[in-house]
Amino acid sequence: MDLDWSDEQSALRDMVRGVCAQYAPLEVVRQLEDDPTGYPAELWKQLGELGVLGILIPEDYGGAGQTLLEAAIVYEEFGRSLAPTPHFPSAVVAAGALLAAGSEAQQKAWLPRIAAGDAILTPAWLEPGNGFGPEGVQLRARREGGDYVLSGTKRHVPFASSAARLLVLARTGDAPGDVDLFLVDPRASGVTLTQQRSLASDTQYKVEFAGARVPASERIGAEGSGWRTFDAVMHDGIVLLAAWAMGGAERALEITVQYAKDRKQFDKPLGAFQAISHYLADGATSVDGGKTLVYEAAWARATGRPIEKLAPMAKLFACQTYRDLTAMCQQVWGGVGFTLEYDIQLYFRRAKQLQITWWDTRYLEELVARAVLD
Repeated sequence: MDLDWSDEQSALRDMVRGVCAQYAPLEVVRQLEDDPTGYPAELWKQLGELGVLGILIPEDYGGAGQTLLEAAIVYEEFGRSLAPTPHFPSAVVAAGALLAAGSEAQQKAWLPRIAAGDAILTPAWLEPGNGFGPEGVQLRARREGGDYVLSGTKRHVPFASSAARLLVLARTGDAPGDVDLFLVDPRASGVTLTQQRSLASDTQYKVEFAGARVPASERIGAEGSGWRTFDAVMHDGIVLLAAWAMGGAERALEITVQYAKDRKQFDKPLGAFQAISHYLADGATSVDGGKTLVYEAAWARATGRPIEKLAPMAKLFACQTYRDLTAMCQQVWGGVGFTLEYDIQLYFRRAKQLQITWWDTRYLEELVARAVLD
């Protein structure tokens, strides 16, 4: 694995960092907490024009055709800035599912629009009281003639109010893997959206399906193949979320180190106290280790190597590091670290939420154990 970035990769990092600084500074992040839309339109427009939205989409569909390694660079910068965007649900998960199993008509209809930022697609996956695996999908899709009729409830659907289509995981049979993917218009009859509140104050919705009808042509892939498609796409996706976590952890550590230099107690900086300096040193070590693990997972995927173990390892370690490091940082900041006026709490809240979403610690441990034991 080559850890030296090319000139093009370094330029990509600088470009994304600059765009996020200009269009999504922390002032904007604060303004968009619990916002029903949840992302700045100008940032989304810029990411589309610069090709970042289509970074994983082939050039034939208007994308940049880059690898997961370049996408990891982008996600590190998203994590540093806490940039609120629907990039992950739309340009990674939904686009990935369409590329993996979508029909030619579906790919031509949606991938160029996703790459340009003209359409947002978002997965409707998790359900009340159910787990992260295929058995957790209990929303039913019943076949009636040329349509499927969907009944059930999805929760934690990101940016649903802005979506042109929901990528719905629905059960079509009784076997654990009998799950399919459907493209559903969130404004269709029988679909109701209700905004939810979250620890990270991001934009999530509960989506209720009460006999919503979906044409069979809107199913993605062969019948019963939905979970296999979604699982494969998620393995790519969690590598990027791990990169997001490490970018956030690195930035949280940077602002805390600066505070430890500037804040004085007993006529010397906080960082001069051994207990504080050791915590910060441990944090720096964990960040470097986590970034290396993320890069290895992204590099393995980019070079055609298996990531069944590396991907869950990357998210598991990165999210644990992000959560633990930001908790430590808040202790260094002291009481003010827990107040809304200071920035460190923004990172801490998002660190914890990222750890428990898009496959949580227990599910990731099961995936790693399965890869090791098998």
